[in-house]
Amino acid sequence: MTHFALFASAFFTVFLLGFQQKNVHGKHYIAAIVTSLGIGSAQIFLWQLIPDANATQIAATLMGGPIGIVSAMYLHPRLMRPRDGGIVPNVKTEGETA
Repeated sequence: MTHFALFASAFFTVFLLGFQQKNVHGKHYIAAIVTSLGIGSAQIFLWQLIPDANATQIAATLMGGPIGIVSAMYLHPRLMRPRDGGIVPNVKTEGETA
């Protein structure tokens, strides 16, 4: 159970951090509030478990991060619609380079 709990807490921590980055970029304010609460919860859970982890439990924890970030990258655009109803064009601002 501890292996799964460590994997899940790392997965959700990294998943939610990645999801949050997309929320901020897309100006999804309500989603950002909810996601912040999830990030805090996942981190507290992870911090409680990791100090006593052995090598295989640490490996399970490390597996959660990469799977979490890729999942967030895949799911965010499928769960959140752009605010303008379409893809926001890539507009350069003054002083910004490609």
